[in-house]
Amino acid sequence: MSADPDFIPLHLCVLTVSDSRTLADDKSGDYLIAALSDAGHALVERALLPDDRYQLRALVSRWIADQDVDGVLVTGGTGFTGRDSTPEALLPLLDKEMPGFGELFRALSFEEIGTSSLQSRAFAGLANGTFVFCLPGSTSACRTGWEKIIRAQLDARTRPCNLATLRPRLKE
Repeated sequence: MSADPDFIPLHLCVLTVSDSRTLADDKSGDYLIAALSDAGHALVERALLPDDRYQLRALVSRWIADQDVDGVLVTGGTGFTGRDSTPEALLPLLDKEMPGFGELFRALSFEEIGTSSLQSRAFAGLANGTFVFCLPGSTSACRTGWEKIIRAQLDARTRPCNLATLRPRLKE
């Protein structure tokens, strides 16, 4: 944990969406947990679910209803295959979308993977005062999202502004 008095540790959940992974081989989920912990945040709960919109919606609904959860990081299910349903499952839960997140993620991804970035439907938003970030399932995509966008925005020391310091005002 950070000893910086201006740092605000957040309580986060991590969900991996996959029909083929298990917790034993979930490198993307492992990466996000290590990254949030290294940044000084706390893991509340981790889960791995198949790409089923109703199971995803049920679990994330429970997490966003929990006043002790500040944010949810989701990896997987954001592509174009028939089973990819994270956006369809979770967008209806959002009170406010954060369009800039997906746009910025795809711009950063373009630098790394070129036009393949078009296949990402990464998105973020706010649900019941809880941040929800949905990333592709690859560890590389999770690293890009965390290191280049999410980490700084969940750090109250980021200037000129950040998401962490908005928490007290999210339900105004």
